[in-house]
Amino acid sequence: MNIFSFFSGAGFLDLGFELQGNYNIVFVNEFHKAFNRVYQYARQHMGLPTPKYGHHVEDITEYLDGKHDEKLQRLLGWVEESKQEYITGFIGGPPCPDFSVAGKNRGKEGENGKLSGTYANLICRALPDFFVFENVKGLYRTARHRHFFEELKVLFRESGYSLTEQLVNSLEYGAPQDRDRIILIGIQEKVIERLNLTSYDGTLIKFPWESHKLYKLDDVKKLPWPDKSPYNKGIPTSIPDGLIKELTVEYWWEKNDVVNHPNANMYFQPRAGIVRFETKDEGDVEKKCYKRLHRWRYSPTAAYGNNEVHIHPYLPRRISAAEALAIQSLPANFILPTDMTLSDAFKTIGNGVPFLLAKGIANSIFDFLNHIKQ
Repeated sequence: MNIFSFFSGAGFLDLGFELQGNYNIVFVNEFHKAFNRVYQYARQHMGLPTPKYGHHVEDITEYLDGKHDEKLQRLLGWVEESKQEYITGFIGGPPCPDFSVAGKNRGKEGENGKLSGTYANLICRALPDFFVFENVKGLYRTARHRHFFEELKVLFRESGYSLTEQLVNSLEYGAPQDRDRIILIGIQEKVIERLNLTSYDGTLIKFPWESHKLYKLDDVKKLPWPDKSPYNKGIPTSIPDGLIKELTVEYWWEKNDVVNHPNANMYFQPRAGIVRFETKDEGDVEKKCYKRLHRWRYSPTAAYGNNEVHIHPYLPRRISAAEALAIQSLPANFILPTDMTLSDAFKTIGNGVPFLLAKGIANSIFDFLNHIKQ
C-alpha cells in the first residue's frame, strides 16, 4: 500500500507504517524545516527509501486556498496514479494544542485547530482509498470539541467513507508512556465493496482494534507500580515484583543503550535550580514542571514544552534526547542530527506518535483490508 503523509513531523507515525512491512511512504508534507530535516536524516541513517513523490516543506492550507491550484492538481494527479497501482492512504495528525486541556484549548477556531478541518477537506477532495486521522483525546472527550469531531465525521461519510474510531493508549501497544490518542480511520465504500469488507450505515464492522494490542490498559493501571522513592544519585535498584518490565523507562533505556546513543549528550543544562534536581523524589510527577521519572514505571505523556520538564530518575539532570526517543518506543537506530537545537529536538520528539502505537495501527489496517483474523 502507498501512504501520503501529512503533518509528518519527524515521521514517527510514518515509521510505524514503513516498518510494518506492507506500506510505502510516497509523499511527505511537513511545514517545519527542522522537523523535516530530522525525518530525512533519520531515514537516511536507517537505510529507508526516499518518498517517490518527494518531501514538501509547505503549509497544507496552500492545497485548498485557491491560490495554488497547480499544487492541488499535482497532488491529485499523484494520488490517482498511486491508486492505479496500490491501495492508497492518507495518514496524519494535525497539530493538537487547540484541543488539548493542557494546551491552548481554542478548539476549531484556533490556528492549529483549523488545520484539522483543512486535513479533512483535503481528504474529501483527493479521496484516498483510506485515511488515518490522529489527535489528542480532548477532541474526543471535551464536549465542545467533540461537536467539531462529529462534524468532521459527517463530512467524511458524505464523501463516501465508512468509519471506525477508538481512544487508544500507547501502553496498550508496549510503549513505556501513558499517552491517549483518538484514532479515526475511514475506508472508501468502493474499496469496501471491492475487497468484500463489511460496513453498515457508514461504520466499519469488526475492525480489529484489539488484535495487535499487547496489554489491556485497565490491567496495566492496576499493577503495583512504585509511587515515589528517595532520590539516590547513580544507585542501581531492582525492579519490584509484579510489574511488566517492558513498560518501564529503565527497560527501554537499556534496550536502546541510551548512554551510548549518538543523542545521549543532548539535554538542557540548568541555569539555576540544580538543588531541585538533587532533592526531588524519584517518581514525583505531581506537578507539571520538574517531573522526576521513576525508572521502574512508565513515563507520563512525552510532552516537552510549555514549561514541562522531565528529570532523570537517578541523575541530577533533565532527560536526554536519546532517553526521550526511547520513551517514544523508537528503534535504537533512529537518530537526530546532533547539531539541531535542543528546543527543536524535544519539540519534534514530544509531538510524535509513539512508534509502537503507530505500528499497531498499521498492522490492524493491514489485517482488516486482507481479512486476516487474529
